[in-house]
Amino acid sequence: MTTSDKLFGTTRPLQLFLMAAIPGAVSMLASSLYQTLDGAFVGQGLGATAFAAINLAMPFVIINFSLADLIGVGSSVPISISLGQGKRDKANEIFSAAVLMIILSSTVLGAIMYMVAPLLMSLMGAEGTFKDLAVLYLRVYALFSPVTTIVFAMDNFLRISGKLKTSMGLNIFMSVISGALEFIFIFVFHWGVWSAALATCTGMFLSALLAVYPFIRGRLSLRFVRPRITKELVKRIVTCGTPNFLNNIAGRITSIVLNMMLVRLGGENAVSIYGVLMYTDGLVQPILYGTCDSLQPALGYNWGAGKRSRVRAIEKYCVIGSAIISLTAATLVHTFPNVIASLYVDKGLPELLEATTHALSIFSLAFVTRWISFATQSFMLAIEKPKYAAAISISTALIFPMILLLILKNYGLEGIWFNFAGTNLLAAILAISILAKEWKNLMKADD
Repeated sequence: MTTSDKLFGTTRPLQLFLMAAIPGAVSMLASSLYQTLDGAFVGQGLGATAFAAINLAMPFVIINFSLADLIGVGSSVPISISLGQGKRDKANEIFSAAVLMIILSSTVLGAIMYMVAPLLMSLMGAEGTFKDLAVLYLRVYALFSPVTTIVFAMDNFLRISGKLKTSMGLNIFMSVISGALEFIFIFVFHWGVWSAALATCTGMFLSALLAVYPFIRGRLSLRFVRPRITKELVKRIVTCGTPNFLNNIAGRITSIVLNMMLVRLGGENAVSIYGVLMYTDGLVQPILYGTCDSLQPALGYNWGAGKRSRVRAIEKYCVIGSAIISLTAATLVHTFPNVIASLYVDKGLPELLEATTHALSIFSLAFVTRWISFATQSFMLAIEKPKYAAAISISTALIFPMILLLILKNYGLEGIWFNFAGTNLLAAILAISILAKEWKNLMKADD
């Protein structure tokens, strides 16, 4: 019996939750703290225009990672289920094929992103220095795409292999290295906004090398074998990865639309405020993701093994943990919006600081119901029901925000800030309806 078999198949649900979710949350907390420092370093060290530029480019940076994320997440689900079914050779084939697919797709997408970066920023309405800084930032990520996008997939594969602490250590290492390099580049060398991207990419590249090494040694549950990329395998990976892919793409489309509106409604200041909201969300959502995503291998393993009672028990703790994280975030953001705003906005800009504080107070309402849809989407993906996960994903990232933009269009910036809370409320209602529909199937006895 391998490490993953013992961990996922026999460990008590509460103990398993603590063993998986805590390292997962800590990993994502380290990542989100770095994202917070990233915004603070740029905002305080390079100024408001640079801060607005990276937020204008960020949706496209995330799109650049989207295919790798699709393959990484999409392969993780069938790998976990195959391990639960005892099909270890099949799991190794999926793993090896996924790694090759990520390298190939990220190389192609990175090249495209590099070439079209100026056009994209022009279409966003950026001009002059604002545009130039955004193009530089995006192009650094595009250049490093072939050697950085694989890092998050390898993190998933480490967790599937039962190496939870290794995964946590890797994420902490990546955040510390990236943060230290960015501080040196901006405040010591006085390099421009491109160096913020360079610091992150360097940290990701070094972490990717460390993540791949244990698999090359061949001492984990998953091993590299000769990859067999078949039509059936690609279809399965794409099907399971589509919810996360749609969330990334649809979310970035929404961000692009919002940024275009913000440029026209309030210029760089409005984009900067939106950037602060996204950095705040980026501090909370990764912790939610780390808690839920870290349990997906365990859920998939036990679902594949036919142990429905263990699946329900593990998911119960996932829901409780997500609710605690989300509601705590709502309380803190609503209580201390001025403290958060001052991290990113220079105190010499009092009007911008006040407007950002007000927007954060409204934005805090989004976390009240965030946990419901988030935990449900993660659960549906783990048990290989991607259609439900995709429905929640695309609705949360695109459909509901676009509907609310039309409804609230006469309220200007205020309507945009309220959009987030409304979207999460509608997503929670959708998630509850999906759970109600699947309740009988989920409550079946063990095989």
